[in-house]
Amino acid sequence: MSGTHHVATLAAGASEHRPLIITLFGLFVVATLIITVWAGRQTKDAADFYAGGRQFTGFQNGLAISGDYMSAASFLGIAGAIALFGYDGFLYSIGFLVAWLVALLLVAEPLRNAGRYTMGDVLAYRMRQRPVRTAAGTSTIVVSIFYLLAQMAGAGVLVSLLLGITSDGGKVAVVALVGVLMIVYVTIGGMKGTTWVQMIKAVLLIAGALLITFLVLVKFDFNVSGLLGKAAENSGQGVKFLEPGLKYGKDSTSKLDFLSLGLALVLGTAGLPHILIRFYTVPTAQAARKSVNWAIGIIGAFYLMTIALGFGAAALLERADILASNKAGNTAAPLLAQAVGGGADSTGGAVLLAVISAVAFATILAVVAGLTLASSSSFAHDLYVNVIRRGKATEQEEVRAARWSTVVIGAVAIGLGALARDLNVAGLVALAFAVAASANLPTILYSLFWKRFNTQGALWSIYGGLISAVGLVLFSPVVSGKPTSMFKDADFFWFPLENPGIISIPLGFLLGWLGTVLTNEEADPEKFAELEVRSLTGTGAH
Repeated sequence: MSGTHHVATLAAGASEHRPLIITLFGLFVVATLIITVWAGRQTKDAADFYAGGRQFTGFQNGLAISGDYMSAASFLGIAGAIALFGYDGFLYSIGFLVAWLVALLLVAEPLRNAGRYTMGDVLAYRMRQRPVRTAAGTSTIVVSIFYLLAQMAGAGVLVSLLLGITSDGGKVAVVALVGVLMIVYVTIGGMKGTTWVQMIKAVLLIAGALLITFLVLVKFDFNVSGLLGKAAENSGQGVKFLEPGLKYGKDSTSKLDFLSLGLALVLGTAGLPHILIRFYTVPTAQAARKSVNWAIGIIGAFYLMTIALGFGAAALLERADILASNKAGNTAAPLLAQAVGGGADSTGGAVLLAVISAVAFATILAVVAGLTLASSSSFAHDLYVNVIRRGKATEQEEVRAARWSTVVIGAVAIGLGALARDLNVAGLVALAFAVAASANLPTILYSLFWKRFNTQGALWSIYGGLISAVGLVLFSPVVSGKPTSMFKDADFFWFPLENPGIISIPLGFLLGWLGTVLTNEEADPEKFAELEVRSLTGTGAH
């Protein structure tokens, strides 16, 4: 069956059951909006808006963290990458999971103890406030926008598939709809509403992935090697599909690209603003540690299931059909749900397609709300209150600034998301990880653990990491020069790798060190001692 024929069948099957699909979608959006309005009524001050009043338990926060982390990239992008590239696609799952060990061991507890609402609180604790907060706010917003791109691209693909939208204008309208919903969630619900949506979404996503995993394994009598064998055979690549080298390892450039990707994935999580602010929603450092333990367990279970999702799609769907539906493979998971539910023409297939797509849509909404909250918090708390108003704004003014910045950031994300709709969402998220690991992680680690680190070191590290990562991405094949690029018809790329991590991450660390040793500015030893005691013991933490 040709790809176009299959996608036509999918559209026909979906159109027959489209009222059901739209009803399920609508129910979910209405339910989450009700939760958001309820939470919004309980948001009385800045601590409620930014940190949910610090009332969540370790388990609740762990569930919300996993809801925040298992994004469209995890569900749609990784399943698509495995379905198209086999073993090499699964490397995303491994990288995303291992990254949590870095976050747990180095960042979670000290950050919870040392900060208040944002990453900028920790960095500015023993530095000159205004320049460091400006840099931290800028970095947070840039990383969040990169990550938002991926979610918007995933949403556009998903809803277009379900509603049978094939025109570019229709896909852009879908991206705009997601952006508007996201703005509503954050401006009304703040951190409380966002956290509850993330918790519910995490449960739904795990349940959906479990159901598909079970149905895929039933088809192969719970024989995993039978599943892998069929996937290899069906891929047209044979045993190569189960070995390294289909995407990475063909030549020295792709080997370097893989190394770069691995570095970005493993080090990026500990510098992601929307994950870092989640540590402020719990009452104690022990609860922060416990929430990371829960998150690792939940996320680990999910990534194990991506084996069944990705290889199941490779075994039960034709490669041409996956590519015809979406060039980057982002629709492999929903197409697999339809196939194991009974096929394009069956009610079971339509129901499962609708349920899994609604869950994936929920995933996107929860993650974009978390990201927008991180960037609007940073703008309001770091830039507006501490830089523009020099600490003289009231809490009401601060929350109002956060709400307005949500609208602006949402508008930017809609515009860029419309351009990125044909890129693989897992690859896009890896770019956000690279920027976070290049700009944020060196500065956080130096601030917490290096006595001599000073303001110039922080500025060199953040801006150096940020400019090198974003600059290299702009001149990479992600943006131009390939059929899969953001601008397919342009060609101005000279940096051969798709992920800049291998250059920009060491550069961020090097510049932080260099900026510190090349200046006469002395770091305040008393402030460092105070920060060290606070970060390690929690004494004086908010």
